[in-house]
Amino acid sequence: MKLIAFYLPQFHEIPENNDAWGKGFTEWVNVRKARPLYLGHNQPRVPLNNRYYNLLDDGVMEWQTSLAKRAGIYGFCFYHYWFGGRMVLEKPVEMLLKNKSIDFHYCFSWANEPWTKTWHGAGGNREILIPQTYGGEEEWEAHYDYFRHFFRDERYIKKQNRPVMLIYRLRNISHFNDMLRYWNRRAKEDGFAGIFLISMDTWREQAAKSRWVDGTVDFEPNKTRAERMHASSMLQPIEAASLFRNRFAVRSMDYRELNEKMLHTPHDRNHFRTVFVDFDDSPRRGIRAVITRGSTPEKFGQYMREAIRRSREEGNEYLFINAWNEWGEGNYLEPDTRHGYGYLKQIRRALKEAGR
Repeated sequence: MKLIAFYLPQFHEIPENNDAWGKGFTEWVNVRKARPLYLGHNQPRVPLNNRYYNLLDDGVMEWQTSLAKRAGIYGFCFYHYWFGGRMVLEKPVEMLLKNKSIDFHYCFSWANEPWTKTWHGAGGNREILIPQTYGGEEEWEAHYDYFRHFFRDERYIKKQNRPVMLIYRLRNISHFNDMLRYWNRRAKEDGFAGIFLISMDTWREQAAKSRWVDGTVDFEPNKTRAERMHASSMLQPIEAASLFRNRFAVRSMDYRELNEKMLHTPHDRNHFRTVFVDFDDSPRRGIRAVITRGSTPEKFGQYMREAIRRSREEGNEYLFINAWNEWGEGNYLEPDTRHGYGYLKQIRRALKEAGR
């Protein structure tokens, strides 16, 4: 069983963020300014030993990969941002590519949405800073030429001699079949058997039916939350004793309920499961947040063990984890002041009990 954790490279300055939100903006700005919205609300989240790292500093990636590897995580899935040849947040993975001393696997997930000033869909007007456009073969060539340097890295995750590539909104790409056909041809020219393309399923991602798509991965908790909201009103205000401190009636969802639904949803071969750590996007969205109730390292470990068991029964070697470092969503494995290394210890325990 190979555990792959989604990785957000939003912990260093870039000109686009400085222009939009002010000099010095990184994910830590949102994390630091978070405040409790009701009695018992676990905010702000504080990294253990106040490790508000800069991903461009020496030693940070070594620390992260060493920590992940000791827990039994196989690799990171880096979010990749490409806008017609323009990239943002690309430096951390490029530093990893150059540093051959880091013995750790990785792959890409192309987060192919416009770069907006309204952070991750928060309330208000969505001012588009960089539009997401899809060109023809000339752009596909430039994009593949960027990827090929990583594909050739022996640490890049491959399945059946095919580099693994995830795409977030595949159906948004015009002529995506032509693009994928072109990328597969180029990969074969480079000595691979093609590209192993995984469509990220947030809900109703029909592009998975393309002959060029080799698998899907549930992007949780987004997928199951959307399904439940469509079927019924799942999001409820924080209730009971918290209400007298909860002026905003913040919406919440139950960690156990979501995981039970996820676990009991049938999966076929190459339909990969995702286990999520927690969810609380109030650092980004304030009173419009959605907050998970009831996540603990022990519960996470329980669902991790069951997801491993079911994935093996379904014939799938990959199990994804959301996420390694989504601090702005309260969704991270990295140690903090509340749980320490608790979530990482549960991964190591789950793999040990499963006999790896």
